[in-house]
Formats: sequence, structure tokens, C-alpha cells
Amino acid sequence: MKLLRRIAVSLLVLVVVLYAAAVGYMYVNQRALQYDAKGEVTPLAQTALVGAEEIAVPSGDGVVHGWYQAPRAGMPVIVYYKGNSGSFSREHERYEQFVADGYGFVAFDYRGFPASPGSISQAGILEDATTMFDWAAAKGFPLVIWGRSLGSGPSTYVASVRDAKALLLETPFLSAVTVAWERYPFLPVGLVMQDQFPVNEWIADVSEPVLVAHGTADVTIGVSNGERLYALVPNKDELWIEPGAGHSDLWARGIWSHAMPFFERAMTQ
Repeated sequence: MKLLRRIAVSLLVLVVVLYAAAVGYMYVNQRALQYDAKGEVTPLAQTALVGAEEIAVPSGDGVVHGWYQAPRAGMPVIVYYKGNSGSFSREHERYEQFVADGYGFVAFDYRGFPASPGSISQAGILEDATTMFDWAAAKGFPLVIWGRSLGSGPSTYVASVRDAKALLLETPFLSAVTVAWERYPFLPVGLVMQDQFPVNEWIADVSEPVLVAHGTADVTIGVSNGERLYALVPNKDELWIEPGAGHSDLWARGIWSHAMPFFERAMTQ
């Protein structure tokens, strides 16, 4: 019995040590695990955006790099907050479509992502997001906000502290810590995670009309995140759930055909 007790205690100690090591590793390396900031930057000259310009806007202790194009008369500028993977420039086909339909846009990399040197943190992303909104607002055009995936965090934050015409959230999370907990329910992510992006709290202060878009086959951010977030929206416009769509499928599945009438409705309010 004593031997069995010693074995049980030893196994328990081993489990505790391994668990503590896993938590420690996650804490120390959490931003490397949370963000996917690697990728090539597509040169503007290699796109169909012949009227766009490269911009470099001071933000915090660094400079944010992106692209901007003014809209046609009477149309708004889409302030686009990118997702977690790679550079904003990889989504140039979206911006080309925006421009083709008369919209202006500003899109950029947060500091620490491929086009904008620096280190990544929630504070830095929110600072860059607010800086770029203010930069666009100074151009004098109406602004609508589009946040995709990770971008649902800064876009909702900005909408809660600034005035825009509309907020579109594509594959949003309820909060980043919610997603982390759903993936690692055995880890104390709520206690150790630094960049939690509490969208569920910020949304309460968003007065703009909101469209939430999500896909039922999204394994990166589960569709229930979008559904639960939309339930908290003060000024609801539309919840579009696309059957069978994964995390990166909504553009091909027609989100633009939902976004345009949404923005048109918002512009008349």
C-alpha cells in the first residue's frame, strides 16, 4: 500500500509540474502563440488600385503603414481592420472591389505585423486602430468600419469611442479570451492572458448600426461567438450566418452583397 501511495503521489507531483510548465510556457510565449504576424507584403504597384496611395502614419512609438484611396462624391471611406494572419496587403482584391463600387478605403498593418515595424500588444493595436480612424476622419468623408476576425476587437473598440456611420463585424469573437478558453479549457487563460480584447464589453458602448457575419463551419472562431455577440448589440441591423462557411470563406460567399446595402442603409440614418 505504501508503494502504491508513493507512486500515486509521484504521479500527482509530475502532473502538477507538467501543468505548471504548460501554463508558464503559455504565459511567457502567449503573444507568439496568439498572433500570426508573418507574411509577405504585396506591393501596391502589383494591384489594380491605380488611384490608391501608400501612407505612413505616426502612432505611439512607431509608424503605421497602409494604403488609402478617397471615395467617389457622396460615398464613405471604409476603415478596414485586418485579421490576425499576415499583412493587410494580401486582401487587395477586397479593396479593389470597394473602389470599383465607389467606396474609399484605408487599410493597414498594426505595429508588429509585416508592413509596420514594432512589437504587438493589445494596447498597441488599439492605439494604431484609433490613430488610423482619426487620420481618416480628418479627410472629411463619412466613415464606416469593417473589422475582420482579430480586427473585430479594435474595430469595436474604436466604434465605442468614436463616431462612425456603421460597424461591420466579420467572423468576430465574443472576446479573445473566450476563444482561448474554448480551445484550452484545461488552462487558466483568464488569469494569464494579457491581450483579452473584451469585445463583449466594448459593444455596449457602440451606438452605430451593426452587422455581424459568421459561418457555421468556422473552426478558428466558432459561430456561437458571432451569435452571442450580436445578442449584445444595442443597435442591431443584421446577423448573417452562412451555412457551411469557414473562417476565410465569407468574401467568396458574398459578404460584399450584404455589406453594400448595410452601408447604404446606414448612410441614410
